[in-house]
Amino acid sequence: MALKIRLARGGSKKRPFYRVVAADSRMPRDGRYLEKLGTYNPLLPKDNEERVKLDMERVKHFLALGAQPTDRIARILEAAGVLDKTTRNNPNKGEPGKAAKERAEAKAAKVEAALEAEKAPAPVEEAPAEAPAEEATE
Repeated sequence: MALKIRLARGGSKKRPFYRVVAADSRMPRDGRYLEKLGTYNPLLPKDNEERVKLDMERVKHFLALGAQPTDRIARILEAAGVLDKTTRNNPNKGEPGKAAKERAEAKAAKVEAALEAEKAPAPVEEAPAEAPAEEATE
């Protein structure tokens, strides 16, 4: 049996609430589980102690049995100090998207054009001759 420590969703629409459970990986997300290990309420502030509640003794027991935590549970356990922190490699995380790159290129082109216009000497315009007296009286 492939054991997983994972989240089982509860709560109503747009108001999630999760149970942290130890379950067989072949069972449905919200289906049958072996044991409830705690709760997770993502709607509470991050510094609230009610946000994550875990029975650490039972979590350690299931980890010793070979249970694999999901990504989110692994992060929660790392924050609690149960698991060692792992380095994650996401090389595209800080890279802007396609539209943002296009906007940046357009802005750079405008700045470059403005600098070119500033460097080029302005054409000297001759002052027009005095206008005929008829036009001035109108």
